[in-house]
Amino acid sequence: MIAAAMPKPLDAARHGSALKLHRDCGFGEVSIAPLPPRKPTKPPTPKIGTAPAINNLTSGVAAHSAGGIGRGGARNRADRESHALTIAHVANLRAAESHAKRIGLPFTRMISIHWQAAGVPLAGMAKATGRFTDLMAKALARHGSGTAWLWVHENVPGNGDDKGGHCHLLIYAPADLVSRLTALQRGWLRRITGQPYRARVIHSKPIGGRLGLEAGNPDLHAVNLKAALAYVLKGASPKAASQFGLERLEPGGRVIGKRCGTSQNIGATARKAKD
Repeated sequence: MIAAAMPKPLDAARHGSALKLHRDCGFGEVSIAPLPPRKPTKPPTPKIGTAPAINNLTSGVAAHSAGGIGRGGARNRADRESHALTIAHVANLRAAESHAKRIGLPFTRMISIHWQAAGVPLAGMAKATGRFTDLMAKALARHGSGTAWLWVHENVPGNGDDKGGHCHLLIYAPADLVSRLTALQRGWLRRITGQPYRARVIHSKPIGGRLGLEAGNPDLHAVNLKAALAYVLKGASPKAASQFGLERLEPGGRVIGKRCGTSQNIGATARKAKD
């Protein structure tokens, strides 16, 4: 199941202690051991395979290209195929995450949608994800909140309904609106697919394991957000992983159409205008 594969939240350290990720604990737990100051080291060059993974009010609008630059072009063809996130993809997604934080819309929630289990064909995933984010943005706007998001598609063959075409989203949703948002999600999926909701199609959880972590413990939220982003980027190509020091790699599979995207308010054009 997708839910089982998603990163687990990292526990909080004691007040005043440094956060340290154990490399021998699978996803990585946070220790409470004080750490002496040390100079940053260059990230190791990753290898293919599953490695330990290190979880202003502007409405989000879907960007027109995965790279966030311009519109149309060959890279946006609906029948375009890809098998991994490129260097440009990873650079854009990482920059978008940083910009979301800059404009006061840090990602607070991770959502995974199993489009294949919902009956959406591989070639229809991009349209389905676009409709989902549009419905989400409009729902939050009705309650006076802006949002931002990024998403990545994967298609991993497997046995049963635990794999296949699916989407990982990182979004901003204020803690006081999460219950309303989650109550609407299954209805959105029914509208998008035209079919009754099927169990385990969507899995949604706060980054770090609890609501409001970004305000209550910003440092711990930052550690968990780094882990969540690393998980979303695990389908990067070896070249992209090497360039950005990504330590967790898994095959992202064949995807038709856009492989990833962001809301316009954190895309390349918005970032350039802000700078």
